Amino acid sequence: MKIDQSMIDVGPVDFLRSDHTGSFEGLPVANIGDAMDRMGMCDSGLHAMWSGAACVGTAFPVTVRSGDNAGLHVALEHVRPGDVLVVNGGGDLSRALLGDLLATKLRTLGVVGAVIDGCIRDRSTLEQMRFPVWARGANPSGPYKNGPARLAREAAVGGVVVRPGDIIAADDDGVAVIPADSAADVYRLTLEVMAHEAELSREFSRPIGR
Repeated sequence: MKIDQSMIDVGPVDFLRSDHTGSFEGLPVANIGDAMDRMGMCDSGLHAMWSGAACVGTAFPVTVRSGDNAGLHVALEHVRPGDVLVVNGGGDLSRALLGDLLATKLRTLGVVGAVIDGCIRDRSTLEQMRFPVWARGANPSGPYKNGPARLAREAAVGGVVVRPGDIIAADDDGVAVIPADSAADVYRLTLEVMAHEAELSREFSRPIGR
């Protein structure tokens, strides 16, 4: 497949990957959102494409023209293991930007998930692959591959600005974008939120009058 590279703006791809990324593995996205004062949470239109999907990784942002995934194909040349492909597709529902073939290649490259502000296809195959994807829905119509696109630059996804190197945490509840420069504080506050909720749960579980 030949992509017109002149239509693709590639930013610095050697951005730092946070040392704190792995700390968020297994932490509920809802609690992470509480720790960030409900900021950095993608809107509820972006939802897991299969039940139980979850991932934590480094944001590799891509912005594409509605219904065109040329930028995703070029991103294959630049992503690193542990990245999450985060795509501003303009919320367009007319065509799928990602399917099983792209997902297979992304997985081979070590990408741990994808957040698509638009549609995907091959949902059942993605579930069988256990490749975590969040999107606005599914559409069998394939994309154009003409560009333009921007890679490794800020992208607005689900109402949140995502910067290269930010941490993405996603589960059945949705997607959180954790700024890389505040990851340590967010992690600490998330643990505090979880401890407080555990205490409340014990309190609420006590029989009345005891």
